[in-house]
Formats: sequence, structure tokens, C-alpha cells
Amino acid sequence: MKVKKLTELALLTAIALIIFIIELRFPDIIPIAGVKLGLANIITVYAVFHYKPSETAMLLFCRVLLGAIFSANISALFYSLSGAVMCFVGMLIIKRFISENYIWLCSMLGAVFHNIGQILASMLVMRSFAVISYLPILIISGCIAGLFTGLCAEILLKRLQN
Repeated sequence: MKVKKLTELALLTAIALIIFIIELRFPDIIPIAGVKLGLANIITVYAVFHYKPSETAMLLFCRVLLGAIFSANISALFYSLSGAVMCFVGMLIIKRFISENYIWLCSMLGAVFHNIGQILASMLVMRSFAVISYLPILIISGCIAGLFTGLCAEILLKRLQN
């Protein structure tokens, strides 16, 4: 990997981490565990469309790992990683069928896949299928949050093109 590309990815990772840390300071919009905007995913969905899958995976893994360390919440790492992997794989699949003009749709579906990944992780940890009843709430909130972050990514793309 060339130095310029590595520098770009490092800067994007740093921006995503900064967004993540700032979002941690926001009060909960909805008092339901696991519901948040996920603003750092603006950077992830951008990277899915502008970098190789391996480069985006590296950015995503670094952001999730460093985010868990900086937030002092290592216990949430398994949930974050499972959600991030599902989201990433889902967005890579969706990217094949839609253009960058529909980045908001990719973000929305990525958020839903993220929530599914977290529910699967919960089912493994708790060894119970009862947690699946929480999925409809997460899917609805994921669609709303994913739409918002996707529209933010769309605005970012338009700004970068100018």
C-alpha cells in the first residue's frame, strides 16, 4: 500500500474516531439500549464506495478497536465487531447493485445488518433466542439512523466533488 493511501485511511479512521467520541457525549435520543445514530458510519459508507474492500475493512477494524479502547468499553467490542462485520459485508453486497447516488440506501441497509449482527452476538453471549424480540425496534431505529447517516454521507460526497 502506498504512503498516500495509508495516510488517507489513517485520516479517515481518525475522523471516524473523533465523530464516535463526540457522539458518545450526546445524551441518548431514545432511552433504549443499543439505539444510537452511528455517525461514524458516514466515513464507513464513504469508504465502501471509494476504497478497496480490504482497505475499508482495515479502517473499520481500527475504528471499532480504538473506539472500544478510547471509550473504555472493551466488553462491548464483541458486539461492535459483529455488528460492524455484518454491516460491512451487507454494504459490499448492496454496493454491487446500486450506484453511489443511492449511498443513503446502502447506509440504511448497512445499519439494519449492523443491528442483526449485534442481535446474533447477543444470542451467542446470552445463549437465548428471547433477545430476537428486540430486533424489530432495532431495525426501525436502524433504518432511521442509517437514512440520516447516509444523507450526511451524500452531502459529504457533494462537498468533496466541489
